[in-house]
This record gives sequence, C-alpha cells and structure tokens, in this order.
Amino acid sequence: MSERLGEWRRQGASTRFRGHDIFYRTEGEGPALLCIHGFPTASWDWHHLWSDLARRFRVVAPDMLGFGFSAKPRRHDYSIFEQADLHEWLLRTLGIERVHVLAHDYGDTVAQELLARFEERQGAPGPTLLSCCFLNGGLFPEQHRPLLIQKLLRSPIGFAVAALGNERTFRRNLTRVFGPRTQPTDEELAEFWALVQHDGGMGITHRLIHYIDERRKHRDRWVNALRAAPIPLRLINGALDPVSGRHAAERYREVVPEPDAVILDHVGHYPQVEDPASTLAAFMAFHDRIAAG
Repeated sequence: MSERLGEWRRQGASTRFRGHDIFYRTEGEGPALLCIHGFPTASWDWHHLWSDLARRFRVVAPDMLGFGFSAKPRRHDYSIFEQADLHEWLLRTLGIERVHVLAHDYGDTVAQELLARFEERQGAPGPTLLSCCFLNGGLFPEQHRPLLIQKLLRSPIGFAVAALGNERTFRRNLTRVFGPRTQPTDEELAEFWALVQHDGGMGITHRLIHYIDERRKHRDRWVNALRAAPIPLRLINGALDPVSGRHAAERYREVVPEPDAVILDHVGHYPQVEDPASTLAAFMAFHDRIAAG
C-alpha cells in the first residue's frame, strides 16, 4: 500500500452497518456533500478533489459494502438498494439532513435510487437532496457498453473469472477506460489494485457486477427519477470513455429535461482522476450557479 493511500485510510473512520464494518472519510465545514464512488474502486477516487471540496463543503465519502477498506462478505447478495440504504444510514448517523451529491459510475445508480426515494417521500423522514452531479456512469442501460471482463464476470463462469483475477489483468482492463493521453500512472494503478484486492475483494467482483442487471430491471424507476428531478442536476462526462462516454452524454441530453451536461473531450471514464482540475472547475461552477439562485 502506498504512503498516500495509507494516509487516506488513517484519516478515515469506521462504523458498523448491518453488522459490517464500513470505512468512510469526512472533512470540512459548510453544506454537506456526499461523494459516491464507482466500481470497482472506492472513496479514494475523490482524493485529487478532496482538499478543494473540503474548503467549501462538509464532505462525506464512504467505501460502499464490498469495496475498498469496507467489509467484503463473501456470500453476500450485493444490491444498489442496500448501498442506498447504507448512504442514508451514514447521513443519519452523522446528523446530516440536507445534502448535495457527487457520484461516479456505480455510484451514479446509487444516486439515482436516492433521488427516486427523495421524490417519493414528499416530506416523510429521510435526507433532503439539494443537487446531484454525475460523472461517467450507466445512467441509461441502453447506452451502457460493458467491457468484455464485465460480461465475463456476469456470466455463469464469473466466479472463476473473479478467482483467477490478478494485478496484470486488472491493470490492462482498467487502463482501457482511460483516455489515451490521460492514462493512470503505475502508482495510481497499484493503488487501485490495492483497494480492489484488500481483504480478498477481487474474489467477490462477480457478485458486485450484477448491478448491471439491476440497472436493466429498474431502468424506468431510475431514469424517471432523472426526468422528474425537482433539484438541479449536472452531468460531467469524459467523452473518450468506451463504456459511458460521449454516447451516454448524448442520451442524457435527449432524456433529461433542460439538460446540463459538460463534456470533457480529452478524458475517459475517470474525469476526477484524469483531469481533476477541469472536473473540479465544472463542479464548482455548477454550485456557484446554485448558490446564485
């Protein structure tokens, strides 16, 4: 584990959710901002933005169940709904009632479920969402283009693919979703691998990957949450992402009323890692507009 990843862990905290240890970080003062990471990594994905975000917000970022430094139960049926429960529970635990959201990849779908719940509550107890900003992710399953490794993990031999996974194949597959000029460094790849492999996490990726099936099954619920959103939304999209790049942003503009989409032409699936400065600028401009009313 690298020194900076170790420091990230030391600066975090641990709590218990339904009998499982959950790692999270929180820092800063001001309006609450919930950062929801993607698959297959963890809250570490936000580390390039962290200090700047914490100067404006009270930032909260957990590692979801099955990810990063949180528990990774072997026979667990992982679901987007439970991950949404986890985030609502953590907000209650921290005494946060009103929150902005910044999400990426798998986290986009969790954010869509949180948004659907918020729209359904109509004043009932639960976190009040103030805005939501999405980075690259499968907001629309019809536009999602999974990699071969994702297809294999979802297949009947997924358990074997997960069991045979190693750092070399992990690095090769991860670099495919980055832009050609914004590839991760060797250190970053080692850090991503350390997070995935921690506590044998590679061995459960075939269980985690079924979020793709959930997206299809609950497509109307989660897409309608975007269409009916009563709060400001923004998409920040890395255009060169082969999984959810420019084609996904175009679909966003077709489906979401009065769409607000910022396209980063030179980056891929991880805008917050590939070009944190541009991602931060687009995110802060979104919040400047909200603050101005």
